[in-house]
Amino acid sequence: MESIGVLMACPMNPYLEQELDKRFTLHRFWKVPEKSTFLSTHSNSIRAVVGNAFAGADAQLIEALPKLEIVASFSVGLDKIDLAKCKEKGIRVTNTPDVLTEDVADLAIGLILAVLRNLCECDRYVRSGKWKKGSYMLTTKFTGKRVGIIGLGRIGMAIAKRAEAFSCPISYHSRTEKPETKYKYYPSVVELAANCDILVIACSLTEETRHIVNRKVIDALGAEGVLINIGRGPHVDEPELVSALVERRIGGAGLDVFEHEPEVPEELFGLDNVVLLPHVGSGTVETRKDMADLVLGNLEAHFLKKPLLTPVI
Repeated sequence: MESIGVLMACPMNPYLEQELDKRFTLHRFWKVPEKSTFLSTHSNSIRAVVGNAFAGADAQLIEALPKLEIVASFSVGLDKIDLAKCKEKGIRVTNTPDVLTEDVADLAIGLILAVLRNLCECDRYVRSGKWKKGSYMLTTKFTGKRVGIIGLGRIGMAIAKRAEAFSCPISYHSRTEKPETKYKYYPSVVELAANCDILVIACSLTEETRHIVNRKVIDALGAEGVLINIGRGPHVDEPELVSALVERRIGGAGLDVFEHEPEVPEELFGLDNVVLLPHVGSGTVETRKDMADLVLGNLEAHFLKKPLLTPVI
């Protein structure tokens, strides 16, 4: 398979990059200065694209690669891949579900605790020497808080199970009600937000879920409510969230994702009611290796004409 051309859309993972280099002819797209010239030159040799949450395969790239057979995403999300174009062209698509579920769910709980208990501010309080001048202010408990989850898929369920360990009542909103669960279902996100203390975004990003958290939802969550986003940045109307946090119309937020990554609204930097992370939901050594192995396994399965490990299309 060494002669098969694979285009890596952006830097992702050193292990994955090294293994792709060993097994295929790897092209690092981010290092190409003249991308259109490069694509013209290699249009007949590139048969696979490897993307992630930041860069994938849009319609323009797919059209430029007539020999493209498979797009393998180093991510569970598929919003950077033009799925309709892939279906039209008969291009296979894979992602990396399941292996990152536990890490992302762990991080969601970590963000909840960090926001409610002001963990980052407490750390700075000690480091700055302020503790010597007096005790830190009281914070808010997590145990027993009402947790609402947007999207009760693999990750949403994993978050729910963890929150239950904190004696939290769980409710949710999703495209359809899930009768097999014991959690309360709300038919709209506004209703969910109005009936929870902590609102967690854990759904896939689609045109329907873009800005699913808007001003109405934020206002329904209220001045004591906390928003946690471990989904995708565009799930939230970011300017509305920023203004709500600045004006204290919402209690706080824990954000692992942003609308225009890696750009983050500077207004958030000075706020003590926000915890900001650089999109590290699946960012552990163990999980990233498992994700890389899935990408490699899917590519090898495809080119050996075996069943894909985690097919999307």
